[in-house]
Amino acid sequence: MVCLLILLAVPAAAQRTAAEPDRGPDADDPTVQAATPDSAQLEELRRRVDVLAAELEQLRSGETPQRTLTDERRRSLGLAPSAAATYRRASEGVSFAGYGEMLLENFDGENEAGASGAPTTRLDFLRAVLYAGYRFDDRFLVNSEIEIEHGNEIFVEFAYVDYLASEHLTVRGGLLLLPLGLVNEFHEPNVFLGARRPETEQRILPSTWRENGAGILGSAGMLNYRAYVTNGLNGAGFSSAGLRGGRQRGIQARAANLAFSGRVDLTPIPGIVGGVGLYHGGSGQEQVVLDGARLYVDTRVIEVHGQAQVRGFDLRALFAQASVDQAGQASRALRLPAGSPIAEAMQGGYVQAGFNVLSQFNTQRALTPYVRYEHVDTQHRIPAGFVRDRSRDGLFTTLGVELKPIPNVVLKTDYQWITNEGGTGRNQLNINLGYAF
Repeated sequence: MVCLLILLAVPAAAQRTAAEPDRGPDADDPTVQAATPDSAQLEELRRRVDVLAAELEQLRSGETPQRTLTDERRRSLGLAPSAAATYRRASEGVSFAGYGEMLLENFDGENEAGASGAPTTRLDFLRAVLYAGYRFDDRFLVNSEIEIEHGNEIFVEFAYVDYLASEHLTVRGGLLLLPLGLVNEFHEPNVFLGARRPETEQRILPSTWRENGAGILGSAGMLNYRAYVTNGLNGAGFSSAGLRGGRQRGIQARAANLAFSGRVDLTPIPGIVGGVGLYHGGSGQEQVVLDGARLYVDTRVIEVHGQAQVRGFDLRALFAQASVDQAGQASRALRLPAGSPIAEAMQGGYVQAGFNVLSQFNTQRALTPYVRYEHVDTQHRIPAGFVRDRSRDGLFTTLGVELKPIPNVVLKTDYQWITNEGGTGRNQLNINLGYAF
């Protein structure tokens, strides 16, 4: 580094020596004026010294040079900010990142019908997550999310190998997050509003939803796409509450029935995105058997979503619908109660709005009041011979505020008014402390 600085300085010194062989400096001598560096040369020399100093400090501290990764490029890869750490590496090596969140839930003493029996107030460290990745070269990398849930349960949320064929095409294989909805791929606590994830994205899009498989993803102009083939859901876990129990989560997953999932997003300008997601596959997995016959249990999910994050506003909307063929036969095969069958059709959706009141000031802090209105019905249409579970048709109105003292730490508190057709809804207060790095 020192040698390079000397080399940069030698030409200017040599010029002065050649121009002034036997006389002292004279401001009026044009040869001296010609040998004096002008302001542009001095500025360029300062810039080079600053760059060298920064690189020297980086080497001294052990920091790794970073690639530029725009939000649009990150989203086209299906990655939340911290999950993209490996993609920002400029050279071969390991990367680490993570997030965590703790949730307090306090329930009203009486439900909407006036009945008591409220659950005990809960304080749960929902998850502590470590992202670990390795970049082998400019084409191959591995990325993973290892999660400890509720303080003692260890799961792998995703783990895959990417082949970056080009800037617009990536081939991916491993344990994959299915590309549906606004939360499943982008579930870090400082990324979405609300102390709790939306109900639609828990019951119909069962976040966090991951399965084993492979596929492609990429972008073309304003268009982003992802398309995967994975093992299907396991219908033996379906219930009147929705599809959540059918997730296989990569654990010795049954793959007698495969599934396709895909997503297409359009991003006309930075901060605004809209798109559609689709899932289709069999869920029988040779586990749902009625009168000796194995049921295929064809399962389809389609969702449309939109999001706008501009000028301090955070606006989101989503609608999802799921259908299950042979729902009646599957309910009988699983011996579900007549009043709690698997539905032939389920649907849900929400609209949400928030505004960062500090967005017009020169600060990284954020204070965002928000409101969300949501309707979820996992018994929208039930098979013949069964009775609808009315408690599964609910309305959720959430009013809250989010504080970010810095972008990587968030405190969210909200109150939820919850009603359902069965009259068993119970309001609750939620407080969430989250972080990401």
